[in-house]
Amino acid sequence: MTNTTNQSLIKNKQIDIHERIYKFVIRVVNMTKVVPKSEQNKVLTNQVIRSATSMGANDQEADGSLTRKDFVHNYVIVRKEGKETLYWLSVISDTNPLISEKFKDLKQECKEIVLIVSTIISKTKNH
Repeated sequence: MTNTTNQSLIKNKQIDIHERIYKFVIRVVNMTKVVPKSEQNKVLTNQVIRSATSMGANDQEADGSLTRKDFVHNYVIVRKEGKETLYWLSVISDTNPLISEKFKDLKQECKEIVLIVSTIISKTKNH
């Protein structure tokens, strides 16, 4: 595979990941609407919204990066916020058993995004 083809494939994956992260963020925000209202859940939903939207914002910053170092830095933040988002989704799910099944797909999507972002970081560093 030529270097140009390789760069094109990486660019296509990055475009796909931007859309995937955006859709994930929207799903997280919408999912918080089904969480029962309580003081505890208010704290948890605020936290998950913060970490998920930070994933999206840093993904967009990475897309506008001028240097490879800045690009990697922003995706490291996306990965970190992704792991934090998964944590908050798990806490919400485990403390609200009546709605926990609704979070299953969302948690899986979060895990997959973190893995994809980790691969993007690794490939960018090694390129």
